[in-house]
Amino acid sequence: MKKITIKVNLNNNSYPIIIGKNLLNNAGAEIRKVAPKAQKFLLITDKNIPTSYIRSILSSIKSKNKYLFTLSAGEKSKNMNFTNEIIKKLFKYNFNRDDCVIALGGGVIGDLSGFASSIFKRGVSLVQIPTTLLAQVDSSIGGKTGINSSEGKNMIGTFYQPRLVLIDPTTLKSLPHRHLVAGYAEILKYSLIMNAKFFSWLEKNSHAIINLTDMNLVMYAIKESCRSKAIIVQKDEKEKNLRAILNFGHTFAHAFEAVKKYSNDLIHGEAVLYGMMIASSLSVKMKMLNINEHQRIKHLYRRLNINYQIKNIFNKKDINKIFNYMKHDKKISGSKINLILLNKIGKAKIFPSDLNKNIKPILIEQFN
Repeated sequence: MKKITIKVNLNNNSYPIIIGKNLLNNAGAEIRKVAPKAQKFLLITDKNIPTSYIRSILSSIKSKNKYLFTLSAGEKSKNMNFTNEIIKKLFKYNFNRDDCVIALGGGVIGDLSGFASSIFKRGVSLVQIPTTLLAQVDSSIGGKTGINSSEGKNMIGTFYQPRLVLIDPTTLKSLPHRHLVAGYAEILKYSLIMNAKFFSWLEKNSHAIINLTDMNLVMYAIKESCRSKAIIVQKDEKEKNLRAILNFGHTFAHAFEAVKKYSNDLIHGEAVLYGMMIASSLSVKMKMLNINEHQRIKHLYRRLNINYQIKNIFNKKDINKIFNYMKHDKKISGSKINLILLNKIGKAKIFPSDLNKNIKPILIEQFN
């Protein structure tokens, strides 16, 4: 499959998503097109990223003023301390608003780099080069930035669009299988909330995606996911209404991650897989999703050997902890929370759900 370009049309904040094999060697030229005035470049990455990726990007940037900042991998790095470290670097090298921050890595690197970029001098140029499947199909696109706090996930953040998203699917070959499955969660999400034909396609081709056995099929899945997200972001950049459907499964997932203290016991995509299944079960309970379609979703999980029962990772005594985190979710209004549920495969709906009447019973039910 040849190089693909998808445009995210947001007036003055528009930018391209470029998808293609072996793009890292040409990163500098692509960045120059979107940030022509940049003189200085800070590449932010983590310790899990292969040095060959870093070398490829740095050597492609034709500037003497290029710097590298490497941090620890994992969700625990997404905090105010590392935000301050990045800002100190930008001050040290006297970056201005035309200069460029490049985020190379997964969702943690993208969210953290995006947040620091958005608040330094009210915004320096940002380029996202996601290297995980989850970041390639979801977190690098749309301009949501954020860091975690003791109160919950992404409680501190901004909306700040990148100048460019550069996606090279060959970087996925360095990922553990677990992280491919985690990224697949977001691909599956798009099919469930807005594209029934894509879900049918995934029923046939999901094995090829999570095992990387056919890179053309992987590229197609990435393209469809990016196109889906671009459509939603273009209609609702700041999540006033429609964009909320992208949170399908995430309200539960964020609470699960918080209870696990953002540890490697449960990574984001895994939490989303559990969360989507609970949201699907609640959709059936609320007489929205029919049982046959629910069974299709369950069957796909089973065929891919994906766990979907939270009793595999939590005890009954954890219910109150999960519930308490959900009570502090950003989408709470009084005793109600806007959950995303399914009317059918391919059609999601924002559904105000009562924490005590709807949420707690569905959590308790998971342990019966």
